[in-house]
Amino acid sequence: MKFSILIGFLLIQLLSFGQLKGVVKGKTLDETKEIIPKAKIKSLQTKEVVFTSEDGMFELILSRTLPDTLVFSAFGYRNDTLIVGQQDRFALIEVVLYSDQILDEFVIEYKKQTHSFSKLKTLHVEEIGEGELRKAACCNLSESFETNASVDVNMTDAISGAKKIQMMGLDGVYTQIQMENIPYMRGLESAFGLGSMPGTWVESIQITKGTGNVVNGYESMAGLVNLELKKPETMEKFYFNAYGSIFGRGELNFHGGKRISNKWKTGYFAHASGLFGEIDNNKDGFRDVPHGKNASFLNRWRYDGKRMEAQFGVNAYLEEKEGGQLGYSARKNSNLYGVHISSQHVDLFAKTGFLFPKKPYQSVGIVYNLKYQETDALYGIRQFKGDEKRGYINAIFDGIIGNTNHGIKAGLSFVYVDLNQRLDSIHLPRIEYVPGAFSEYTYKGLRFTGVLGIRGDYHNLYGFQASPRFHGKFILTENLDLRFTAGRGFRVPNVMIDNISLLATSRKWIIEPNIQPEISWNVGGSIVYDFKFLKRKGNLSADFYHTLFENQLLVDRDADMQSIYFKNLTGRSYSNSFQVEVSLPILSNFDVRIAYKFLDVKAMYGGKMQQQVMVPNHRGFMNLAYKTRNKRWEYDATISVFGKSRLHMVHYADNTHSTDNQSKVYPLLNAQITHVYRNWDFYIGGENLTNYIQKDALIDPQNPFGTTFDATRVWAPIQGTNIYVGVRYKIKQAKNHH
Repeated sequence: MKFSILIGFLLIQLLSFGQLKGVVKGKTLDETKEIIPKAKIKSLQTKEVVFTSEDGMFELILSRTLPDTLVFSAFGYRNDTLIVGQQDRFALIEVVLYSDQILDEFVIEYKKQTHSFSKLKTLHVEEIGEGELRKAACCNLSESFETNASVDVNMTDAISGAKKIQMMGLDGVYTQIQMENIPYMRGLESAFGLGSMPGTWVESIQITKGTGNVVNGYESMAGLVNLELKKPETMEKFYFNAYGSIFGRGELNFHGGKRISNKWKTGYFAHASGLFGEIDNNKDGFRDVPHGKNASFLNRWRYDGKRMEAQFGVNAYLEEKEGGQLGYSARKNSNLYGVHISSQHVDLFAKTGFLFPKKPYQSVGIVYNLKYQETDALYGIRQFKGDEKRGYINAIFDGIIGNTNHGIKAGLSFVYVDLNQRLDSIHLPRIEYVPGAFSEYTYKGLRFTGVLGIRGDYHNLYGFQASPRFHGKFILTENLDLRFTAGRGFRVPNVMIDNISLLATSRKWIIEPNIQPEISWNVGGSIVYDFKFLKRKGNLSADFYHTLFENQLLVDRDADMQSIYFKNLTGRSYSNSFQVEVSLPILSNFDVRIAYKFLDVKAMYGGKMQQQVMVPNHRGFMNLAYKTRNKRWEYDATISVFGKSRLHMVHYADNTHSTDNQSKVYPLLNAQITHVYRNWDFYIGGENLTNYIQKDALIDPQNPFGTTFDATRVWAPIQGTNIYVGVRYKIKQAKNHH
């Protein structure tokens, strides 16, 4: 009886309130509508405030006593009000805000965070904005993470100049890299692709740890990095950047956007750079920085119709570089040891979206991608040749089930890969057909959001693969969010290109037959807490992730000192990653970010569980950013301290072997000063300002064609301090008044 009375009381209380749901859109001057995330909705009666999600949706508990007045506001749009009455309880509405661009006599300013953690997304997403990318030269993608603690960028060897990323202590091949949710840097491009994306083209970067959504594919094992390029409708009319360094590096970048009509916009991007210095600061007879040149071009288009939206474009890139002994040139066919790398690709991409005006919560999107890649590499006398043809299509339906509390995404995908890898006399051809299907259900409550997804892919070589994934978010308080994630990922390893830097050693490659796909399970969680510090908004984030491999391509350099073994996993392999980061706004124009990261990455090497090589257990990080009140001067400094990491044992020419197989603790300091004058930015900066140089980065450099040569034992900078200068010039697009 008491239970029935309690239920009845709760129902009366529930029905005395109403829940208003809806979507907020913005209408721009060209009459197109677009979703507005983070729009603010405030009830004047209850004072309750809610914000729209990434898809523009909101939910608001109405007062018992109606009518009530709701105030809608969003940056870049005029505020508007809506009176809701009893008839609107449990209603589903669409609110349209109008652009404020016609109010030229008013200037609205706000401080946009250059680095943040998304409050709206269910996954733990770290967002790097354009302002953060300006803190360093960011000549290409490999240098775009210099002011970030989550992603580590390391040199692969001491000769080629190639770099790779690491997330959660795992190699970059386990991180899915996308360009606006289109696959990027896969297969052959994964070895040298970080240099193919100029930093000035990038508008923002989103970093997601753990397995991503099933919509994006099956390969996200350690995380996902999504690159958002500058958009034709919002980018500069003309942008120019020139850069030069004391190491002989020069660079030019151009881009610009144009509105052709209300429906059509286009943007172009161009880049050219070269390295011409002959520098040997560590006096080992080898260039510290390779010679090289590269060029890239991208043209993108956007179409906005009432029922269809489309984006498409083309990207072309070519690079050639040479490293090795001083004076080496592949064209002269010299007897010196050198590395010569040639890489080029052509990439066609497109996205189409179909809208349903009478059903604003429903859409169909299709993503297309075609790519051709060639990579040739010569390491001493060892020659690699590779070519790859890749096709990708992903069709996605997005809708709701009953109401906006229940969302559904479902779709079909298809991946085609024709990959040829040749190393000396070894030829590894592979053709893949991977049809797939996926479905993802999202529940959105007042304090809990859950995303449950499943995808199934049939691989023509390795059979059916299932990828279940779950993500959850609890809003514990207004300022404290808890997130957790669990899921499975898999990928087909590319033995040669994934490990091409290991050609910079005299060790023999021994490849086990029947290498199987890599499969991992990832679980983890994070908390994000917003607080007030000196009356300003501060932020604390902490996360922990555990990755357990069911199978992995194990690269064993510990079994013996003359060989490298590539084999399927035997025993265990795992990664534990913990990171804590705090952002402190000391002044309104002075921000401090401090982070600490702990990594524990182990597998069976040489018959026993050992730490992965070149992965420091500890890393400390601090970024200081100050901008003068008149916004004319910007000062940025980033210091990182890297802890010790395990090194593989090496064999010396005198028949002894290394006994100290651990790196040293070292600091790395980068800084930049920028002066802003009208449309011009002038900047000067320095990298490795502590001038820390790893000693003996090359093993037996006097005999590079001998049996003990090794250029892969690199754990710290091999160049000294680098000083660079640069200039940026930009012209904004004119406002399109009608």
